[in-house]
Amino acid sequence: MRAYLLTIVLAFGMLFSTGARATEAGWSLLREGGHVVLLRHAFSPGIAGSADIEDCSRQRGLSDRGRQQARRMGALFDTRAERVERVLSSRACRCLETAEIAFRYAEVKVSTDLDWPKDEATWEASRAAILDEISDFSGRGNMVMVTHLEVLQALTGQAPREGEALIVRRDGETLHVLARIVFN
Repeated sequence: MRAYLLTIVLAFGMLFSTGARATEAGWSLLREGGHVVLLRHAFSPGIAGSADIEDCSRQRGLSDRGRQQARRMGALFDTRAERVERVLSSRACRCLETAEIAFRYAEVKVSTDLDWPKDEATWEASRAAILDEISDFSGRGNMVMVTHLEVLQALTGQAPREGEALIVRRDGETLHVLARIVFN
């Protein structure tokens, strides 16, 4: 029994230390500036479904925990990274609210390309626009794009948690994930 508990404790320790190393690698990159961050919106409980993108009352919103998470994201970006000079967000209210709370000093611009995927033809156009936006970014600071799980999966093949960041660079017609940052 004792050996079993020790094994569990060691497994959890390795799991959390791997996440911590990944997060530290991400901050190291962002301190350099010139990087693009794909950020999944902060915590918003509920079930995703079709919603009127123009009406926040018909969408999942951030919970109090999500707003706290967004504030923590902003504080960490302020202290651990080169400044964020460009912020793009999906029109969804949970994405906009995450961006506006976390990056309160930056102008948040809406990008319909970051909305959850639509039909395949529209998504291909959005995907191309997102890839071009990433390729065209050449700032000294960093750029953040706040979006949804489905968009992140389609772009990277990865499924980050709510409030998790992927630092990416364009590699031909795909994105390469350089590092992750987990905001608990």
